[in-house]
Amino acid sequence: MIAPHGGKLIHRTADAQTENQLRDESKSLRALTLTGRELNDLALIANGACSPLTGFMTREDYQPVVDSMRLANGLPWSIPVVLAVGREEAPTPGSRAALYDGEGELRGVIDVEDVFEYDKAREASNVYRTQEEKHPGVAALYERKDVLVGGPVWVLARERNPESLTPTETRAEFERRGWQTIVGFQTRNPVHRAHEYIQKCALEIVDGLLLHPLVGETKGDDIPADVRMRCYRTLLENYYPADRVLLSTMPAAMRYAGPREAIFHAMIRKNYGCTHFIVGRDHAGVGSYYGTYDAQKLFEEFDAAELGITPLKFENSFYCKRCQQMGSQKTCSHDPEFHVSLSGTKVREMLRAGELPPPEFSRPEVAQILIEASREKASA
Repeated sequence: MIAPHGGKLIHRTADAQTENQLRDESKSLRALTLTGRELNDLALIANGACSPLTGFMTREDYQPVVDSMRLANGLPWSIPVVLAVGREEAPTPGSRAALYDGEGELRGVIDVEDVFEYDKAREASNVYRTQEEKHPGVAALYERKDVLVGGPVWVLARERNPESLTPTETRAEFERRGWQTIVGFQTRNPVHRAHEYIQKCALEIVDGLLLHPLVGETKGDDIPADVRMRCYRTLLENYYPADRVLLSTMPAAMRYAGPREAIFHAMIRKNYGCTHFIVGRDHAGVGSYYGTYDAQKLFEEFDAAELGITPLKFENSFYCKRCQQMGSQKTCSHDPEFHVSLSGTKVREMLRAGELPPPEFSRPEVAQILIEASREKASA
């Protein structure tokens, strides 16, 4: 089994005895309320997906991550994982603070090692390659409070979603199935024929596929996680070999940071036990902020051994009416007029109108689920 990033999984979920102690202690601690994105990050730290992080980043890690995509120890890491507070509520270094969600439920505690201000514009430029507020990741960054609190956390256990396996659990399942090579697929969208094609191409060279949809915070116009999960289940039941695919959710938030987020997604999937990771066109992109294959190019800036996970790079895929099959520019010589390729806007318009996209673009069963969800949303 592939080693986790940094050598071992770091679990920060408190056991029952520690949890009782933390609940008692929390009553006398400074209270910090986390945003949805911070709660998503907290969940990843708790289950080991963010190994080797033990908590939210201190300045010692934050600055090199923003500037050079590395932790203080030199390990590749491309996205800041931080906790922000207002100046007036900032705790004192050396203290402990209680972490709450928006409903006032205790979610954990943080041992405060560092409290520091940071340059939002610099983070925007380096991580997102833009300072434009219309970029959703930059907008979230600018809305973030002005002081960062870093230090290790202990997280309280929560009721488990059986479809959200931890890195320890996915690794155990891969071992049970006898998989030695596993390819991870990141998605925040339904899987259409182009995605299916590249997943099955990858399955030709590895033992298994981890279909790993992101179910944390996303943009308001992204398709809700529960609808996407119905699509994934239907697709797997009808078109994939059951013994070669594992469906599990990942409780991360989308940053829409393009190339940097592609590296981040790969590191996380390495912790889940993946040996390979699919990187397609405009991975984690939004609008026209990133080049079509910028994410693939960024992987080339790292030594393969230090990343420890192999990127599988795919070009834009489509159905060709002349070839009568799926393909890409690497395998098809025909003009674009023969390619079935629809924009996301066009697909949403068709679904709202109750029209099925062509079967060459989307499996009818998947499209029908999306149509029904669109109708439910319109009538709500």
